[in-house]
Amino acid sequence: MSITVAAGALRTLATVLYLEATRQQLMAIATVLSTLYPAIPVLLALMLLKEHLNRRRAVGLVCAAPAIGLIALR
Repeated sequence: MSITVAAGALRTLATVLYLEATRQQLMAIATVLSTLYPAIPVLLALMLLKEHLNRRRAVGLVCAAPAIGLIALR
């Protein structure tokens, strides 16, 4: 039950931060970062559930990591 509450709280925080970013005219950055959302469950599964990383997921994470850095440089 506590994991569900924590997940709901984090999702609410993510929505509030996304809305704040769009209000401050950072829409391009917020949109690109929100498209990286699928990487988060993969990372959590690796860390918390000790799942194995297949080639397709590894390539996705390797491509997503520099993308975040390039966005931050903008």
